[in-house]
Amino acid sequence: MTGTWHLIRLILRRDRVLLPLWLIILAALPASYAASYAELLPDDAARHQYAVTTAGTPSFESLLGPLFGDSTGALTAQRVGTVYAILALISLLTVIRHTRTEEDAGRRELIAATVVGRHAALSAALIVVTAANLLLALLITVTLAGSGLPAGGSLLLGLSMAVTGIVFAAVGALTAQLTENAGPARGLAIIVLGGAFLIRAAGDPADSWLSWLSPLAWGQQAQPYADEKWWALALPLALAAVLAAAAYRISVGRDVGAGVLPARLGPAGSASLASPFALAWRLQRGLLLGWSAGLGVAGLAVGGTASAVMDAFADNPQLADIMARLGGGASLADAFVAGLLGIMAIAVSAYGIQAALRMRAEETGLRAEPVLATATGRVPWALSHVLFAVLGPAVALLVLGVTLGISYGVSMGDVGGQLPRVIGAALVQLPAVAVLTGLSVALFGLLPRLSALAWGALGAFLLLGQIGAILQLDPLVLDVSPFTHTPRLPGGTLAATPVLTLSLIAALLIAAGLYGFRRRDIG
Repeated sequence: MTGTWHLIRLILRRDRVLLPLWLIILAALPASYAASYAELLPDDAARHQYAVTTAGTPSFESLLGPLFGDSTGALTAQRVGTVYAILALISLLTVIRHTRTEEDAGRRELIAATVVGRHAALSAALIVVTAANLLLALLITVTLAGSGLPAGGSLLLGLSMAVTGIVFAAVGALTAQLTENAGPARGLAIIVLGGAFLIRAAGDPADSWLSWLSPLAWGQQAQPYADEKWWALALPLALAAVLAAAAYRISVGRDVGAGVLPARLGPAGSASLASPFALAWRLQRGLLLGWSAGLGVAGLAVGGTASAVMDAFADNPQLADIMARLGGGASLADAFVAGLLGIMAIAVSAYGIQAALRMRAEETGLRAEPVLATATGRVPWALSHVLFAVLGPAVALLVLGVTLGISYGVSMGDVGGQLPRVIGAALVQLPAVAVLTGLSVALFGLLPRLSALAWGALGAFLLLGQIGAILQLDPLVLDVSPFTHTPRLPGGTLAATPVLTLSLIAALLIAAGLYGFRRRDIG
């Protein structure tokens, strides 16, 4: 364990922007949900109607998790169901970033040559992520209790989210030992997270024992603001301890840079890697297929809830008004779908950022320089990745539009009429997504050391999208987000001006990034 504290300080220094950012955003979301429920469903009758007709439907429980009551706290505990998955993803990616990614870059070997113990690197990553999750639990408790919810339920909700993040941090620690590279480690950990989500989504609507097989469900099964089963928190903590112990055991028994699962090598001198585009496809294809499959499943899961939402909102003028502000559609069902697409578009932006910043990963990993030392020019190499960062989200949005349109059309009894409307509504989100992709490229080309600020912009836009319309913030504040200017389809009016303006902004940002990369030093 020698040197662990110094490595903790190093991680905190490197994540001094990202760590506080995601803590603030994730801590603000539950309080914003509680405030919106208190405003829109002010009495017991309204909350009960909403719980029975919407929040308690199988589609909602598959997406968000089980509902254990009709109080404001119980509705909030269900609504943060997606935040559990987001927190789990952040936790596992952070651990992998400070363990396996460090090995890939050769920095762990340099640090290990100093006075640093064999357990120090893994311990530092787990300690930082665990402490961050516990701090998040404290922030959630304070904000929810301050909004008038019971303190005990608020603490249980905060801790249930924290232990979920801790168990998936341990998942990331283990997969970082199993593979030889950070990419496969992330992919394997995300597969585990996706499997846990699917198991929970299958078990929760039927109130089945199947949910207890998913570590993503244990936090919600603690039932904050309802029966409050504190003992359920012991399950993720026990699993986290077992996974962390396995990670430590493997870590001390393998060589630096090696993994339990051997890397699958491609054929030497493969013609499929004879161009920058072919290399970019090899590096980006897993990301494209994973995001497309995930969004396709999400579209099928949420599209069928539209009719239930329309029934629940019909008798609640306040709720109908907020859905109109979020979706802007002519009907409540259209407004609901438009609001969903707005949220999904922000998620797709994460894919665009990740694909664009692959260039930075190749550069810092010293893999770009050997390629650029050949006849390959800087701009063609960068353009090959930018192409996937722009067209990849378009493919993902198309898949989302198809699956969401089919499930929405089935729920409305009009697949043929609704499918093209929803596909168009999904694709119209692309210019706003491209703005964040362009920002990532611009940061990479002009200010490469600040490339992570693209994630900060995504977090800010996510926060504005979640609570901006509900809290009726000043339009000048809302206009900061490119997603504010996206036409609200289906049901709204397609205006060419914002679409063209956002596309132009994205193109200028990409051009600026390519210009900067062409002139700056590598590294």
